[in-house]
Amino acid sequence: MEDRIRVAQVVTRFVAGAGGVALRGAEALDPTRYEVAIVAAAGGGLLLDAERDGFEVIRVPDLVPEIDPVSDARALRQLRTIMTERRFDIVHTHSAKAGALGRLAARMTRVPAVVHTFHGFPFHEFQSPLRRRTYVEIERRLAGITDRFLAVGSAVAAEAVRRRIAPVDRIRVIDSAIADEVVPRSPASRFLARGLLGVPPGMQVVGAVGRLDEQKAPRDFVAALAHLDRDDVLGVWVGDGPLRPEVERDLRERGLEDRIVLLGHRRDVPQLLPAFDVFALSSLYEGVPCAVIEAMRCGVPVVATAVNGVHEVVVPGRSGLLVPPRDPRALARAIGSLLGDPVEAARLAATAQRQLEGHFVTSGLGDDLMQTYEVALPSPDGGARSAVQAAQPGWTPDPVAPLVEHHA
Repeated sequence: MEDRIRVAQVVTRFVAGAGGVALRGAEALDPTRYEVAIVAAAGGGLLLDAERDGFEVIRVPDLVPEIDPVSDARALRQLRTIMTERRFDIVHTHSAKAGALGRLAARMTRVPAVVHTFHGFPFHEFQSPLRRRTYVEIERRLAGITDRFLAVGSAVAAEAVRRRIAPVDRIRVIDSAIADEVVPRSPASRFLARGLLGVPPGMQVVGAVGRLDEQKAPRDFVAALAHLDRDDVLGVWVGDGPLRPEVERDLRERGLEDRIVLLGHRRDVPQLLPAFDVFALSSLYEGVPCAVIEAMRCGVPVVATAVNGVHEVVVPGRSGLLVPPRDPRALARAIGSLLGDPVEAARLAATAQRQLEGHFVTSGLGDDLMQTYEVALPSPDGGARSAVQAAQPGWTPDPVAPLVEHHA
């Protein structure tokens, strides 16, 4: 199998979300045609899963999500070295930081095809206008060295086209494939899950799964449960991240240390979800969040912020409730309404389960990836099908040259 197509999946953090979609996509590729390497900074359990599945894992510690000129320069050099030595046919990048540095490195080392997946965007309404415009302009420039784009959800794809980040003929919507080990919510699974969490009898559980970072707005989750002001509700946050000290301070200041539990990173999320009476997403921006889909598949009613692609799965009044972002009081009211009306909560959860049937499956993602890769690669006669060389009118063929020269 020496003539297999060599693919590098480049991700900043190989964790749930972008990392999970990248891994499940790699698993769905035809192994007789594709040879996949995972390039990431960190990822804990998912990187171990990738190694177990037989994928080469290449760690780039300096590929951090935060903007850090020193680390970014080192990461770019490391990526260029990796791509030069491995001679990949396709570099497939995910999310903002890995998308920027990975695509630059691929361009510098003349990788034949570059594919990028938008899982969401790093810009949102709660940033300063200057920062938001800067992020948009960077993405527009990177479009000139990208052959094909994938977007998790139609709302993300529409925003990419609207903001001229990706041309309409080069972008394709994909489903965010979810792992199959979902544990359906039932009296038995709920009992076991509550035991794993140590939930006292008579307590209801409001849970969230995600990183403790700015995007997920965990402090809004804490504020919402404070506004809920109910002694019979236990808050559970599964996940860790840089905002943990601030969240812990909020818990102390609000006197909620015994009412909200920060579990940190857990690999048994499917076994924990049945304990939740409500799943709450407080994010400021998202693509189509995997955690919400997993909760819906489990049968947990969902309250989520009305951002980006969330409405594609959380249909207000049909499969869940939506609230404005950065509004903990509204989040608290929505949570309270579901806790107080278990019949309505069960109806929403059942509708959500039916809505997801046949969607977000690994086989569909594999087909999307393979079709995209085949189109992105140069044609056998040596003529490139690359949109870099055949850009649409009005699109600059090489708009990132200043960035390339700066990092060379």
